[in-house]
Amino acid sequence: MLIRLVTFCLTGIVLANVPLSAQLAVKGDTVYTMAGEAISNGVILIEDGKFSSVGSAGDIVIPDGWLTLSAVVVTPGLIDAHTTVGISGLLNQAHDQEQVEKSAPIQPELRAIDAYNARDELVDWVRNLGITTIHTGHGPGALISGQTMILKTDRKNISDGTLNPFAMIAGSLGQGGLSKDEKKSPGTRAKTIALLRADLIKAGEYLEKLEKGEEGKKPDRNLRLEALGEVLQGNIPLLLTAHRHQDIGAALRLAEEFGFRLILDGASEAHLIINDIKDAGVPVIVHPTMMRAGGDKENMTMEMAAILDREGIPFALQSGFESYVPKTRVVLFEAAMAAAYGLAFESALGSITIKAAEILEIDDRVGSIEVGKDADLALFDGDPFEYVTHCTAVVIDGELVKGAAQ
Repeated sequence: MLIRLVTFCLTGIVLANVPLSAQLAVKGDTVYTMAGEAISNGVILIEDGKFSSVGSAGDIVIPDGWLTLSAVVVTPGLIDAHTTVGISGLLNQAHDQEQVEKSAPIQPELRAIDAYNARDELVDWVRNLGITTIHTGHGPGALISGQTMILKTDRKNISDGTLNPFAMIAGSLGQGGLSKDEKKSPGTRAKTIALLRADLIKAGEYLEKLEKGEEGKKPDRNLRLEALGEVLQGNIPLLLTAHRHQDIGAALRLAEEFGFRLILDGASEAHLIINDIKDAGVPVIVHPTMMRAGGDKENMTMEMAAILDREGIPFALQSGFESYVPKTRVVLFEAAMAAAYGLAFESALGSITIKAAEILEIDDRVGSIEVGKDADLALFDGDPFEYVTHCTAVVIDGELVKGAAQ
């Protein structure tokens, strides 16, 4: 029996909220595990919030009394590799737009977890479209805007249970990193790199003083340098939004100079500097396919995901952030557009599941349907990339957060 909603998935209405079940079965005409070939007539068993069995209906028997879900297509829970959801809110008003602090150009000490609103309706909306994990936090619009975090979209209390409360430090090069006030710094591209380089040098010196300083002689705690020190020590990546080829090149040179882990974000002109990106081994979180082509993004291409895939460059898709409505897109639609512009179906699905999980370093928990991993699923009544298809049920950690069981 197929799970079919009486309302479209886009309404964001949750039809059922089933408490965490120790035993749940999911049947799919096609199950994309993202850990091997798709399974026809597949069955998934879930116990205590984890996948306990995955295979064909001929090999797996559903025990009597188990709650059961059925769908045409079953995929791992979808992952948005970069968003500001929960930091920027549904209302699009000043009071729910917390993604960029304008008081200074460099503020790596700002923690996403301190601003995230788990109860914002926008979080519910994306979850009901199958998105179970988000990498969210401070967004583009400042040279260094702050920290990011990774969490599930069912979290109402984020004091615990986040996948990573301090995932990356986010920044912007090019127009996004410049001050909008002509009297304030930085006003040019060269100044942005000089400011960033100066603070990275200070962070390195701060780490040396901490290591060498005797008790009572260590430097006073500095939250900014402490956060940048995490980047220099290789504990977290620096996520730099860079669209122009010269800004991408500057990011690559800076990473080579200081030896930090870099993730490129946006990268509208990556196709113009593709060999440098490939040689550096840097992953890319691709700009939203449907963002407006203007300013630094005027040379974007809707074929970017397909180009990166052909070149063997690791990439994932994102909903992203822009200052005009709707601000938040849906990565499921972005993957569908990437597939329409040359990306193979399973590569497109991988870009919002397992490949995103690998770049975010959470693939030991999510991104594929494998025994022992978190039981996160999205269920559909047709091809997930078809506009008329509905997301009929969502499971997070074995809990049915949308849909109804048989």
